[in-house]
Amino acid sequence: MLPGVGVFGTGSTARVLVPLLRGEGFEVRALWGRSEEEARSLAQELGIPFHTSQSDDVLLHPDVDLVCIYISPPLTRQIAVKALGIGKNVVCEKAATAVDAFKMVTAARYYPQLLSIMLMGGSGSGRGTGSGVCCTVTLNFNMPGAFVHEVMVVGSAGRLIARGTELYGQRNGGNREELLLGDSGGTGQEVKDVPLPHLRGLGSMVKALKDAFQAQEERRSWARGPVAMASTFEDGLYVQTVVEAVKRSSHSGEWESVEVMTQEPDPNQNL
Repeated sequence: MLPGVGVFGTGSTARVLVPLLRGEGFEVRALWGRSEEEARSLAQELGIPFHTSQSDDVLLHPDVDLVCIYISPPLTRQIAVKALGIGKNVVCEKAATAVDAFKMVTAARYYPQLLSIMLMGGSGSGRGTGSGVCCTVTLNFNMPGAFVHEVMVVGSAGRLIARGTELYGQRNGGNREELLLGDSGGTGQEVKDVPLPHLRGLGSMVKALKDAFQAQEERRSWARGPVAMASTFEDGLYVQTVVEAVKRSSHSGEWESVEVMTQEPDPNQNL
């Protein structure tokens, strides 16, 4: 049985998510926005029956059993942890800090019967690499022009480039790239503010959620198999830990260790 869905957020992801959910048979029961005006406007545009700017109104809605959270990171932890405590399944974006991510992990471990996964981002790339791999990552969000999503892997015989949703290769000594795997699938819609790789990932996630819930008798019950490859809150904690280590390294100009938090820091440790 597919659960009723409550969506937190009124940005571009929410605008794409709602039609995708409905396309797979989910009913979107409630929408939260930062203001009543934002919530009302998008709810009317998308035909969502209930809207609010009060988070508890969605979390306590009797027809909402799955909560999708796509809002500013500083608010993500607060709503995700509360949703799990109330007994709702949760799909959400990243937390703002490693401490927030750890609090989300703690809540997920306390309620293991509930679904708690990240929209995107995890450790999937690590499945095909060895422990001796050295990686250089460049993230630049200040470049003009269209969004560019490119990952390059360089080896002894050549290089592989994942650019957008297509895979290219070039042998050492070669003078041009070769398309190895094209993207022949259609999204069914064009969305200016959401890059195509993100659209593909969002669509795949919604399909996996449908497979996880539809064979269950209870609305809050789910099967782990279809979402086994989804990023968990633990993955989100690891990613946030790496991000913070990158920031420290940029500031210090030195190597920084990546140490995943195992207990919440004492806020009064210096007293």
